[in-house]
Amino acid sequence: MLVSTSHQVYEMPNHSDRGDPELKLECGSLAQVAEGDTISLAVREDGTCSVITPEEVQEIALNIGEPIECLQIMEEDPLRFLVGTEGPHIYEATGQSAHPVAAFDQLEQRSSWYTPWGGPPAVRSFAATDDGWVYADIHVGSIMRSQDSGDSWEPVVPDLHDDVHQVATSSRSKDRLYANTAHAVYVSEDRGDSWNHRPEGLPVLYGRAIAVHPEDPDCLLASVSTGPHGDAKGYLYQTEDAGQSWSYVVEGFPSEVQGNIDTFQLSFTPNGVAWAAVGKHLYASKDRGLSWEEYWRAPEDILMISTSLN
Repeated sequence: MLVSTSHQVYEMPNHSDRGDPELKLECGSLAQVAEGDTISLAVREDGTCSVITPEEVQEIALNIGEPIECLQIMEEDPLRFLVGTEGPHIYEATGQSAHPVAAFDQLEQRSSWYTPWGGPPAVRSFAATDDGWVYADIHVGSIMRSQDSGDSWEPVVPDLHDDVHQVATSSRSKDRLYANTAHAVYVSEDRGDSWNHRPEGLPVLYGRAIAVHPEDPDCLLASVSTGPHGDAKGYLYQTEDAGQSWSYVVEGFPSEVQGNIDTFQLSFTPNGVAWAAVGKHLYASKDRGLSWEEYWRAPEDILMISTSLN
């Protein structure tokens, strides 16, 4: 598991819940991180990508002149990964270079994408399955999907709320797809061909982060809040039935946070331990996200958590 602040990347074993995270990289302003099975990626705001292995750290100049929002490792040997940016664009990157994915740039839906403040839309998050399907959530513009590891792209059906903040998949149910949106959680049983809205039991609907238990596709964590701004009040909820009902998480966890528990700040490691970042605090749960304890305190606010599937 990777735990990242603005200037540090820490690592801890995915099958351990003991010991402090180990500092792996300290650098200029970080934009995104992604953990794979044998390598990890850390991309700085200037587009420099650090490829982290147990033996060394190598740097790649991606030469992407747009704000980088998300990463998805597709292959590790040879290295191939996707980069989502403001624009919005998707780049395919290797160990040497990055180039725009033409099929994504040619989507006719692009003309309808927007942001509430008038800035450029962005590819906010990726999710993938091990049979080659990839999903990219557009802020704001629903979810685009690829059936061939990112070569071609198409939209999911339009009955999903278009303001998506994070998309997620399940390693145990490849057809299951999840989205946390500005109007709460949606779940698809058919890779985005149809959607079920799951707001029942949530006191507020503005959602940001979502995480899926590695062994149980019905066990989810989702963050919701009173709105998108810094004065919002944020909350954590857990479900055992894919969002048909929700439990308010308060045992060992803040009953209310200032602002949002943001995209990439919730995760499960493969051993089933749940993780959440609130400010400088990293929380852990060994019972599927029902009860928590503070695990570690970072020197800066934790911006994101990334875990591999294995």
